[in-house]
Amino acid sequence: MNAETTVSAKGQIVIPKDVRDRLHWTSGHKLDVIVTGDMVLLRSVEADRPKIDYETFRRLVPKHNGPPVSIEDMNVAVDAMFAEKGRE
Repeated sequence: MNAETTVSAKGQIVIPKDVRDRLHWTSGHKLDVIVTGDMVLLRSVEADRPKIDYETFRRLVPKHNGPPVSIEDMNVAVDAMFAEKGRE
């Protein structure tokens, strides 16, 4: 589902009613705001979802030991991964 909204002079946006209804988001519902590139992702905050601190994250994510990789190359690799997953 795609929808369009506008940023107000105060920096606010309205999430369209059909989107809120579909996701069961009511007044006061907490959302995580995730910025990725030129996109913003709104994700429902789940009270029982544990937050991962930086040290835990570092232990869970393998360290990259190769040469530096550009953001563009990373985006291409992620796009290819999702395209491959879609074919399975």
